[in-house]
Amino acid sequence: MSANLVYRKATLHDLSTIIKLIFEDELAQNRESQDIHDQHYVDAFHRINIDPNHYLMVVEHGAEIVATCHLTVIASLSFKGSTRLQIEEVRVRKKHRSIGIGEWMIKAAIAYGVEHGAKIVQLTANKKRTQAQAFYEKLGFENSHEGMKLYVGEN
Repeated sequence: MSANLVYRKATLHDLSTIIKLIFEDELAQNRESQDIHDQHYVDAFHRINIDPNHYLMVVEHGAEIVATCHLTVIASLSFKGSTRLQIEEVRVRKKHRSIGIGEWMIKAAIAYGVEHGAKIVQLTANKKRTQAQAFYEKLGFENSHEGMKLYVGEN
């Protein structure tokens, strides 16, 4: 199937599909809006879309969006000023999981990062997602840091 995959930058037209992909995640059930047309999503999309350091990727198989991820290129002083690529919001449509789409997308994301000067690729995976952690480790990621979050505003 990977031979038939393409990726591109998401458009506003893709937003409802992306939100549906995010909502397919069991952990999202309690934190996301049930309304896929919620203005917060639209506003966030526009902030992401205008920032040249962000790339909201969608992966298509034919005319169907089957996966998405959010890439951020981050300038850094550490590691001799190395640029980093942060990969977040990795989602593959449930009916298309475990057939290589996620691996294809992560490799495409890494290539995107390299094209934009990244020397380090980083991501986070919720501790409850043990399958996701195993998937990333299979792709060569090391579980080298402990991630922390502090929620300071209302979601």
